Amino acid sequence: MGRIAFVFPGQGTQHVGMGQDLYLKYQAARDVFAAASDILGMDLAHLCFYGPREALDLTENTQLAVLTCNLAIYRVFAERVKLLPAVVAGHSVGEYAALAAAGIIEDSQAFPLVKARAGYHQEAAPVGAGAMAAILGLNEEDVAGLCATASDAGAVVSVSIINAPGQVVVSGNSSAVDRAVALAGERAGVKAVRLPISVPCHCGLLAGAALALKVHLDGIPFQEGIFPVIPNCAPDIFYTKDNATGLLMRQITSPVRWQETIVRMVSMGVDTVVELGPKRTLVNIIKRIDRNIKLLSVEDGDSLDKACACFNG
Repeated sequence: MGRIAFVFPGQGTQHVGMGQDLYLKYQAARDVFAAASDILGMDLAHLCFYGPREALDLTENTQLAVLTCNLAIYRVFAERVKLLPAVVAGHSVGEYAALAAAGIIEDSQAFPLVKARAGYHQEAAPVGAGAMAAILGLNEEDVAGLCATASDAGAVVSVSIINAPGQVVVSGNSSAVDRAVALAGERAGVKAVRLPISVPCHCGLLAGAALALKVHLDGIPFQEGIFPVIPNCAPDIFYTKDNATGLLMRQITSPVRWQETIVRMVSMGVDTVVELGPKRTLVNIIKRIDRNIKLLSVEDGDSLDKACACFNG
């Protein structure tokens, strides 16, 4: 096995019951949930394990739940497998888990930061005002053109995530997203579907949220990472303690360039990627980018044991 990367999923991977198996089996997972609940003043374990789904899907809850679950899974995995990855990355809010794993921020700093981030997201676009949709079967350039056609003076939509070839996500005002979905549906071989996310992430509609978050970011004593973290918005560089504030602000309004992130990892010699978080969303996306990468995922006890066996023999 060559060089290894860790990746952390983001919004859209949430589901009722996530993290419960590891919570019941490992103290390291229980410690993360307890810390998150204490810091945030809410029962993250109950939200993740029992929902209800409507509450879990609200951005202000989703981002905190996914971050907590990601970090719980990572802490358990790191306890079982003693290795430093060559590089890490997180998808959207998963980037905060990557930063905490690398020691650029503390877990105790990540939770209130993401709470503020999620709150500003929700305030910037009240439920129903914005939307996101996945466009399957078109490249980034074609989707950008479709967005231009679907936008007007009163409602805009733009490319917000480039996951893999033929898998692009758009964000914007609900009416413009609906128009983009309809336009995409008119093309042969193209599928468009709304995502279970209550705000239009990674687009210009959240410029106010980015500015509001800066107040919180300015108070964080960022550290240099123990391993590199690739930013969503600029996959050609790494996070440092000096650029973290600017990159986390840009992340809110800029597209997630996930396809380029994985290409960057491969250019660094990575041949194995471990996804640490609920579902296998990133593993399935990465398959579309490079089929030569060995892919592992950890989300419960069984998948943890399988991943650990690959590293521990």
